[in-house]
Amino acid sequence: MTTHSGKLYLIPTTLGDNDPLEVLPVTVKQIIEQTDTFIVENEKTARRFIKRICPEKSQPSLNLFVLNKYTEATDLPNFLEPCSRGIHVGLLSEAGCPGVADPGADVVKIAHDKNIKVVPLVGPSSILMALMSSGMNGQSFAFNGYLPIDKGERKAEIKYLERLSFERNQSQLFIETPYRNNKMIEDLSAILESNTNVCVACDITLPNEFIKTQTANQWKKNKVDLHKRPTLFIIHKS
Repeated sequence: MTTHSGKLYLIPTTLGDNDPLEVLPVTVKQIIEQTDTFIVENEKTARRFIKRICPEKSQPSLNLFVLNKYTEATDLPNFLEPCSRGIHVGLLSEAGCPGVADPGADVVKIAHDKNIKVVPLVGPSSILMALMSSGMNGQSFAFNGYLPIDKGERKAEIKYLERLSFERNQSQLFIETPYRNNKMIEDLSAILESNTNVCVACDITLPNEFIKTQTANQWKKNKVDLHKRPTLFIIHKS
């Protein structure tokens, strides 16, 4: 079994527009200082993040591969080709941790197939931080991504996740497109049973962070404006 000297570093980013070193350890800065080849979702925001955490780093020296919904699956192995030449590659998410609710997972799988050493770096995960602060079951939980847009399908999915949380004693996490967040909390308040717990975790790690767990009935009375704010929702029926 061959070993490659080039490694794939999974580099976390901030969850919003705050100083990277407020939420990221210095090891992230050190790895970025030593790395010139990156796999990124968006070149512009990746360059901005790299410049913020390492202002002295030469931007023209960066070699960026773009991984987004338009990237062909057949291109992904080429992104890791530098590792075969002893060059380290960094995988950057748009927000939070690469590979978690993130297209970077496909690259990580290829790295394992090619026997490239994968090195995860410490950083903020909105999913875990929301769960940590929710007061709900952190022993058994599921992240469900986006719920259906269709009104009938969404209602059925919310009721299904509520039933699942009760039957399995499992916290159910999901997200919504930020401009539809207020509609989501209205739907949860109307569809869930009145005593089902709902956690809203918004703008995690940012100055205007808001995290609150209360029943669906209490959310009907206590309104919060979540419009265009990155938010995680967690439900659990006991």
